[in-house]
Amino acid sequence: MQRCLYRAECREATNPSAFWEAQTGLLNERMDRLGLGRLSIFQDGKELFLYYECTRREVEPEQLFQGTAEILKEWPGGEQPRLWVPMMDIFHYQQPVSAEHWKRSHAAGTPYGRVAALKPEQVASYVYHHYQYQEEHPGDGDKYGIIGLHENLLFFYSELPATVEPAPYAGKLATNLRPDNWGEVMDPHFRKWSEMPPDQAIWKKLTLVLTIPRPYAEKGE
Repeated sequence: MQRCLYRAECREATNPSAFWEAQTGLLNERMDRLGLGRLSIFQDGKELFLYYECTRREVEPEQLFQGTAEILKEWPGGEQPRLWVPMMDIFHYQQPVSAEHWKRSHAAGTPYGRVAALKPEQVASYVYHHYQYQEEHPGDGDKYGIIGLHENLLFFYSELPATVEPAPYAGKLATNLRPDNWGEVMDPHFRKWSEMPPDQAIWKKLTLVLTIPRPYAEKGE
C-alpha cells in the first residue's frame, strides 16, 4: 500500500472549494475503481496539499481528477509539466504492514493538516533527526501521522482523535540518540511564519476543503 502526498498551486481568481465539491461524486467512483483509501485536500491561500492511500497500486492524481488544469498552475520538471508535484515521505510514526493493521478504529476520524517551512541549510539536519526518531521509536505518535517534503516545505498529515498504539514491527536502528529536548533542537530548523498566533509560528494549520474517508480495509491489498 502506498501513501501519497502532493502539492499544487491555484491559478489566480479561481474558486477551488467549488471545484472540489463538484468533483465529489466522480472521485467516489474513481477511488472505488482504482482501489484508493482515504483522500483529503487541504488549502492555505493559493497552496493545495493532497493526501490519499493507494490500496492496490500507485495512482497519479491525474488519474483521479478531471479538469484541474482550469484551477491549477503547471509545475516545470519531469517528462511533461505537472499540476501536482509529489512530496517525499521523510517521517512517519508507523507504516502499514497489512489491511488489518491499517484499519481505522475511529471511523469518523478527522484529517488534520499543517505546513512548515525549513531553512534551506537545515533540510539535511531535519531529515537526519527525523529518520533517527522514526526508526528508533516507531509508534511514538499518531499512527497515521506522516510528513512530506517538497523543496523546503513540509506538509504534516495526521488524524484526530490521534491513534497511539505500538507498531507491529521494530525500527531499523538499535540506537537511542533522539534528543530529549526535541523542541529546542528542532526550533532552529524552521523559518517562522509572520503574522500568525504563537501556536502557529512554526506549524501553520491548513483548511480542510475535501475529505472522502473510504476505509482501507474495504479493498485490502
